[in-house]
Amino acid sequence: MAPTCPSSNTEAVDQGSFWSSGNTNWDAHRIGWAVAGGCAALTLIISCVSISQHCRNYNKPSEQRQILRILYMPLVYAVISFLSYRFFRSYTYYSLVESAYEAVTLSAFLLLLIEYVADTASGRDALKAMERKDKRRLPMPFCCWRFRPTKPYFMYTVKWSVLQYVIILPACSIAGIICQAFNVLCESEGYSIYYASVYLEVINFISISIALYGLILFYALTKEELAGRRPLAKFLSIKLIVMFTFYQSFVFSWLEGRVIHATEYWTETNIADGLNALAICIEMVFFSAFMMWAYTVNEYKIEGAPKTRIWRPLWDSINYKDFGVEILGSLKFFVDYVRGKPSTHSGRRADAEFVNNHNKRMDFGQAFGVEGSTY
Repeated sequence: MAPTCPSSNTEAVDQGSFWSSGNTNWDAHRIGWAVAGGCAALTLIISCVSISQHCRNYNKPSEQRQILRILYMPLVYAVISFLSYRFFRSYTYYSLVESAYEAVTLSAFLLLLIEYVADTASGRDALKAMERKDKRRLPMPFCCWRFRPTKPYFMYTVKWSVLQYVIILPACSIAGIICQAFNVLCESEGYSIYYASVYLEVINFISISIALYGLILFYALTKEELAGRRPLAKFLSIKLIVMFTFYQSFVFSWLEGRVIHATEYWTETNIADGLNALAICIEMVFFSAFMMWAYTVNEYKIEGAPKTRIWRPLWDSINYKDFGVEILGSLKFFVDYVRGKPSTHSGRRADAEFVNNHNKRMDFGQAFGVEGSTY
């Protein structure tokens, strides 16, 4: 029989509400509850202002649908963290749902960068934006290998390196929720090989490492084309959220039993989780303001143009058909690559076919889906 986790909660006893017998009960927990709720509300206001500005100036749907998905990130984190603080006994479930949105944000960021690169070329021909790129070395730690940016297989690989995270992280979150329901996840027990948490963490770590490497590789390759679009600020506004939430969770876990001690109502794990959720609620206020600046709507305002309705942008941002198209397109390419189709391989024969029949050979724009897009 598989070992189960020791309980990370006390008996189902709570202190009640803020108000009891007409008096306000302001202790540390309730103060934290109020602060978390206030910060979540402030994040909601800032994010809604930023989102509504893009919705009302929705003049480049291919770019702004990705921006809207990114702008949801602080809002999603703040609301879910507040709920995980309020309903602390179900913290693990909320945290697993919260982390899944990180994959959506990173993938949206890559697709946004692709649109930026395509926009720098005449006729939005992404191939022209990349054709001057020479063969070069991969970033550390794979600098011993070289790549040619204009080859279709390379472009599909970069895209897939990020989009795989959209599949892996939600799948791990679902697996984590199931394991938690069967009491075999055991995040509070650290990295024990007897529980599911360590294996899910390893899978997540490998997946996000590949995704971040793909993003860094693409940014290093196209930083000249991205000049003036605040790409570093845009990336940091996402990555810093991921870093803060990860490292502070590690710190609070380490403090359990050392600085953090159990009380009548909460275990050490409850308190560490609550502090982490409270910190996230506070941080999201600043990150939502940072994102408003990094993803400024000023780039999309057209003087004299009528304001757009908000419903289509909102629908575009939650319609993930483009993610599905990109993922399936990449999978099809790799299947064709394994089968040895000439259009997927480089070499003299394939290059000759490209010269003789350009339309049958996949170029950069086709690989990244920025030409003839219907979604």
